[in-house]
Amino acid sequence: MRKYFVLFVSVSIILLLGACSNASSAAGDGHNMILAHNHPTDHPVHKSLEKFKEEVEKQSDGEMTMTLYANGQLGDEREVIELTQTGAVDVTKVSAGALESFRPEYSIFGLPYLFEDTDEFKEKMSDPEITDVIYNSSEDIGFVGLTYFDAGSRSLYTRNRVVEDTEDMSGLKVRVQPSATSVAMIDALGGTPTPMAYGEVYTSLQSGIIDAAENNLTSLVSSKHGEVADHWMYTEHAIVPDMLIMNKQRLDRMTEEQRQIIRDSAEAANAFHEVVWNEATEAAAEEAQNEMGVEFHEVDKSSFIESVQPLHDEMKADETMGPIYDLFKGGDSDEES
Repeated sequence: MRKYFVLFVSVSIILLLGACSNASSAAGDGHNMILAHNHPTDHPVHKSLEKFKEEVEKQSDGEMTMTLYANGQLGDEREVIELTQTGAVDVTKVSAGALESFRPEYSIFGLPYLFEDTDEFKEKMSDPEITDVIYNSSEDIGFVGLTYFDAGSRSLYTRNRVVEDTEDMSGLKVRVQPSATSVAMIDALGGTPTPMAYGEVYTSLQSGIIDAAENNLTSLVSSKHGEVADHWMYTEHAIVPDMLIMNKQRLDRMTEEQRQIIRDSAEAANAFHEVVWNEATEAAAEEAQNEMGVEFHEVDKSSFIESVQPLHDEMKADETMGPIYDLFKGGDSDEES
């Protein structure tokens, strides 16, 4: 039923955009844009997208407008990416993991322990020589990247087991994003990867279908996973950002002034997100510990890092991903991960 509803909404949007496009002047095509994502309205990413909308409308003196659809109203991440490809949706925020099945370049973010820490991650993501390669890799399939939003380090959380090293991963059924690199990561760590939609994690943890999941700290609170997860381990195995992407044709139809407004607004939203994300992460840790009773554990990462080294070697040797890996690792093939 939900699929039919999404299809109905999508067709309606396409018809609406067609009407808007016909009414657009030769000066550009920046009016009445649709922005969709799957987070609730109290999530820091939604607040950052509101900032993006606000900046676009302010800088254009109201000539460019946006309507936000939150909570997956227009479909899950894959569905909304497809809608963005067709132009039924103009802009969307999705996880880099969801983009992996559309362009292999985005699989770089699923590689465990790619970055030493968040400072290195932010340094690399502030380098246009790196980000432009990623953002423009999908031009030929209908969309481009505008900016990224920090989604924090991903760590492991479990129902009833403390994990101290990879030996404790044996037999652990871990929910992962439906991406090849996520599956390979948990497999390399010694667990049993279980691809699953994010919306199914709560009940699956509660019922024991899965033993664990891996995500950022806000997921414990925003989706109430802390109610059914007893332990959080600071494995900090991956930093998978959220990506703001836009339909390529819509962007191309804009004037240069309008495109600059989009770029400047995306940059402003990124800076705004840095503040609200840090606040949300601190608040989530406090609430998970003090109100949900989640126990937090430090781990020795050495066994985790060692176990995933073959994944790094495999990516370095890949014809497509080798150059992307070198971009992020500085071209030093001997650098440890």
